[in-house]
Amino acid sequence: MKSFGKTDVGKKRKINQDYLFYSDEPVGCFPNLYIVADGMGGHKAGDKASSLAVNRFVELAGQQERELPFLTMERLIRQVNEEVHRVSEREEEYAGMGTTFVAATVLGRDAYIMNVGDSRLYYFNGMLRQVTLDHSLVEELVRAGQIDAQESRNHPQKNIITRAVGVSEEISPDFFQINMDKGSRILLCSDGLSNMVDDEDLTDILSQDISEEGLVERCIEEALFYGGTDNIAVVIARQDDGR
Repeated sequence: MKSFGKTDVGKKRKINQDYLFYSDEPVGCFPNLYIVADGMGGHKAGDKASSLAVNRFVELAGQQERELPFLTMERLIRQVNEEVHRVSEREEEYAGMGTTFVAATVLGRDAYIMNVGDSRLYYFNGMLRQVTLDHSLVEELVRAGQIDAQESRNHPQKNIITRAVGVSEEISPDFFQINMDKGSRILLCSDGLSNMVDDEDLTDILSQDISEEGLVERCIEEALFYGGTDNIAVVIARQDDGR
């Protein structure tokens, strides 16, 4: 795998509540690891939630024995959820904080993906496909057939999410597995990208024959061009293993 990641505060926010991690080298039990988190809460609570969740997940991963990726992911995110929730209850300045969380590891040609909230993972192999499902009120309305996908992009309740890390004692992540073609890519992002840049534009960007760093920069530039109303986090990883 070859990857790059970057966050940008955007044009409207003063604090960057997005946080990410990416490594093409082993992280404890994982052969590689890619994470994007988008925090929520008061003045400092959002950035605390996202950074705490990502850093603790990575730290705990380094202490694990190798096993099926989903088993480890679920165990770790439950422990991280407990710790973030405990801090939010104990410290007044972090009361009510939470964070989205999307993570992936690639073993051979198989990508193992976990998400909570509305940060996304896309798969690109010449065509773009959203793999994760948003845990949001608007996405529930789309799935119920009450609004269509185009209406959802500008819905006034777009930012209401239905699941997050740290907001309650229990957590319910979703898991996905995909087979990656050689040269294909995964893109993990916060809604600061997905709300600003549509699938057609993302497809055009990912079709360019440039480095992962260049693709990430192009994604962020595009989100800023269309308004940059939120923090932006992007991680792109390419499958370069023909096995």
